[in-house]
Amino acid sequence: MIIPQLVWLFAAVAGMLILASILGEILRHRLSPNGSNALIETLNARISAWWAIMILLGLAFLAGNAGVVFLFALVSFAALREFLTITHYNRADHWSLLACFFVVLPLHYAFVLVEWYGMYAIVVPVYVFLLLPVLSALRGSTRNFLVRVAETQWALMICVYCVSHVPALLSLEIPGFEGRNMILIAYLVFVVQLSDVLQYVWGQFIGRTRIAPNLSRSKTWEGMVGGVLSATAAGTALWWMTPFSPLQAAGMCLLITLMGFLGSLVLSAIKRDRGVRDWGHLIGGHGGFLDRLDSVIFAAPIFFHVTRYFWSLT
Repeated sequence: MIIPQLVWLFAAVAGMLILASILGEILRHRLSPNGSNALIETLNARISAWWAIMILLGLAFLAGNAGVVFLFALVSFAALREFLTITHYNRADHWSLLACFFVVLPLHYAFVLVEWYGMYAIVVPVYVFLLLPVLSALRGSTRNFLVRVAETQWALMICVYCVSHVPALLSLEIPGFEGRNMILIAYLVFVVQLSDVLQYVWGQFIGRTRIAPNLSRSKTWEGMVGGVLSATAAGTALWWMTPFSPLQAAGMCLLITLMGFLGSLVLSAIKRDRGVRDWGHLIGGHGGFLDRLDSVIFAAPIFFHVTRYFWSLT
């Protein structure tokens, strides 16, 4: 079933991308005809990447709930691979790493698909947290054991558990909102990612005071405040397609944009600790999946649980 509000949201995003594409080409023609302006080339690469992301998300929505869950399972797989490539591990961890990719991840998303909240809410932070280190311990290697185990557990929490709360929104039973849960996914991704973009834009124009210079030169207080407030205003204007009132939508948007900013900050700290600029290079102009998911990772669980607690019957 095609949801009218979802069509309107995708149409609005497509319109913005069309305008951005036209502007990008004009800037390239005038200021970077030979590709010498790195800022403009990066901008156009990101616009192209966002077209690809929107098309993939749209195809997943057309495939229904199973398509959405499968898409985010693939995203978790790619993100988990990016995260684990920069962690400490040795031969003693091969069993636990195989379990992460081919047991924990598919099992967790299977629980999400069948909407078994009692399992997908605790399987990673309880059962996997306790049992996964046993696989490494049985191999007998104690060198950096605590670091290796902690990094693997953190990778699963970030890349599997937190990310899975996006498709888990499909399982919520909200009175008067039946059959429209995909709108919540599109709404979450749109608001959080718009905040990311606007924080960068505001930061470029009026950014002066860096929040954490050692983590990111582009994150400024002016950019953060401008981006958060602008995205919150945009999300509030779209309250009519959600189960929230205008005031509730404003509060929810403010919450998830702030959580998105904090997630981006934390994952930047991890990258700096490991001495890498990007998590990967799979998405042209965007780095890796984690470079695009960093804000959604922290926002999704909060958005899910607040919505479930105050609006859902489940």
